[in-house]
Amino acid sequence: MTLTTDRVTTAPVFGESGDFAGTVQLLRLYLRRDRIVLPLWTLVIGLMPAFQVISIKDLYNTQSALDTLAGTTAASPALIAMYGPVFSSALGSIGTWKAGALYSMIAIATVLTVIRHTRVEEETGRAELVGATSIGRYAGLTAALIMTCAGALGAGLLCTVALYATDLPGAGSVAFGAALAASGILWAAVAAVAAQVSAGARVARGIALGTLGAAFALRAVGDAGNGVLSWFSPIGWCLQIRPYANERWWVLLPLVAVAVLATGIAYALLGRRDLGSGLLAERPGPAAAGPKLSGPLGLAWRLQRGTLLAWSIGFALYGLLIGGAANSIGDMFDSNPAIRDMFTRIGGSQQLQESFITYAITMLAAAAAAYSISATLRLHDEESSGRSEATLSGAVGRTRYALSHIGFALLGPAVVLLVSSAAIGIVYGASVGDPGTELPRSLAAAAVQLPAIWVVTGITMALYGAAPRFAPVAWGVLSAMVVIFFLGSLDGLPQWMIDLVPFIHPPKLPGAQFQAQPVLWLLVIAVGLLSFGFTTFHRRDLR
Repeated sequence: MTLTTDRVTTAPVFGESGDFAGTVQLLRLYLRRDRIVLPLWTLVIGLMPAFQVISIKDLYNTQSALDTLAGTTAASPALIAMYGPVFSSALGSIGTWKAGALYSMIAIATVLTVIRHTRVEEETGRAELVGATSIGRYAGLTAALIMTCAGALGAGLLCTVALYATDLPGAGSVAFGAALAASGILWAAVAAVAAQVSAGARVARGIALGTLGAAFALRAVGDAGNGVLSWFSPIGWCLQIRPYANERWWVLLPLVAVAVLATGIAYALLGRRDLGSGLLAERPGPAAAGPKLSGPLGLAWRLQRGTLLAWSIGFALYGLLIGGAANSIGDMFDSNPAIRDMFTRIGGSQQLQESFITYAITMLAAAAAAYSISATLRLHDEESSGRSEATLSGAVGRTRYALSHIGFALLGPAVVLLVSSAAIGIVYGASVGDPGTELPRSLAAAAVQLPAIWVVTGITMALYGAAPRFAPVAWGVLSAMVVIFFLGSLDGLPQWMIDLVPFIHPPKLPGAQFQAQPVLWLLVIAVGLLSFGFTTFHRRDLR
């Protein structure tokens, strides 16, 4: 009897045959796997603009105050580079000004979602196992794009409804929601292309997020300059839709066009490569490992160094922007007692610039906690792929193996946060004529936030050690902390809930007095969580 592997090719449909066969089944599977993460980022991103508008409405309750804010913002190139230009002094335009950062946040969410359900599936071998059945070649990519784009559309729709519910004009609300959804869909398509280029999920994420970083840099430089470079950035296109400021609906066309083009390229590349491979061939390594790879620490450094370098560069650039913006904060908010009180409550200082720096470093600490989660979850990825079992089969103990990665989760945030705070101190110190004083003060403000970051590291390690299946829930925990911190700064939540956020408790340096008690308590909590995680990891079986 002769066996043949030839397959009859039919028209691409979502039914029982063709390259798209099984799309519906995979979509249901992906939705079940993302039943927590997908609704979480959809709700958070969709509701954040409305909260921003409500806060601006409370803080600037007269048109003259809004006019002053718009004028002083337009005079600060650093603030324009951070958030984009303000096109109008109307409440909607001012209220959604900083919310423009969500165009990048939804891009990150969609990139990670698409890569997780495409390249990660191939890297772990699940795509090959599923593809051995009647599932079509394009089914996985199609299901991932449908789910991700649905999440982006959901966030845009929710954002539109929430903004309109704050009594803002309907046209501007629709424009902002459409720009938000279009940004998510475009970067989902970019992630689909990146997933075809590299054989590794981490490299694919690096390509997509690196492209996003380049787009943000082009937008920042362009907006701070003559605006030309902003038109070469999809992030700039989203801002140029100008919600609540004579909306430019036609700017949606290039966003849609690039999304469609990138999606077509992704499908074309997928059809030309082998399963599990990428267009960029992996370089063969040496026949024997060097002395730097003789132990788990060297291996962890090899796996983590690229990510640490990228985060350090990004934090340094953002620190430069914050340092440049800090000196203009006084001119912007000094005449508004309400916002002065808000920053004083968060920053703990009567000097508005110092309060702003404290607030900015606190938010950077939350971002550094995201790096810590990523570094810790590298253990989860190694175990899921089976590489941990191979490593631990040699003369390597579990504690030593886990410490090699947790070391980067603990020291990596310290590196990126201190780099960023150094940039803040140097630039702000130069603007006020006293860099020798401001640099150590900024470094101290960052240092006291490290125990709060390590609490998040401990939570992630505890989840991984006790229930590795639920380790990615750490991302949801951090997202909840950021939302509570943001709402708590506007007096929108009870104090007991705000106290659950570790970033609230460190001393509010550089303006406040140093207090050791909250720092020590955070260290105790972090050590306890890490000890629990190490103990449970040591006692349980590998997955």
